[in-house]
Amino acid sequence: MQRPTGVTILAVLAFIAGVFLVVAALLSLLGGALVSTLGSSHMGLIAGLGAAVVAIFFLLLAVLEVVIGVGLLKLRNWARIVTIVLVGLSLLGSVGSIFSPFAHMHVFLLIFLIRRLAFAAIDVWILWYLFQPHVKQAFGTTGF
Repeated sequence: MQRPTGVTILAVLAFIAGVFLVVAALLSLLGGALVSTLGSSHMGLIAGLGAAVVAIFFLLLAVLEVVIGVGLLKLRNWARIVTIVLVGLSLLGSVGSIFSPFAHMHVFLLIFLIRRLAFAAIDVWILWYLFQPHVKQAFGTTGF
């Protein structure tokens, strides 16, 4: 069966997210190196180590995104399931932040509320799409 267009779009988005995560890792290392040169040597060491930990975390996420993207392109059901889980977690985070008591404290936070609502809507659409019968069939499954 031919790969659905939406699956290709999700794979490309995963690759783009991987690129952004690599850039974030590099910027984290650069920022950590910059901060480590400022101030005392003890605090600089802590800042450098913290930046390295953050960079490693970003790089691991980048690898995960690329692996998911390849899996989606190859129509591997595990990639579809991992995408469902990660998008579901993203949706939970969006909903949690929408209903946070701190989300409505300032007028500028209205922009962030609208952004979270938009992300939640996109997450719902992705989940809906990945559960469509023709998409599940493309991945070779009729179950979850």
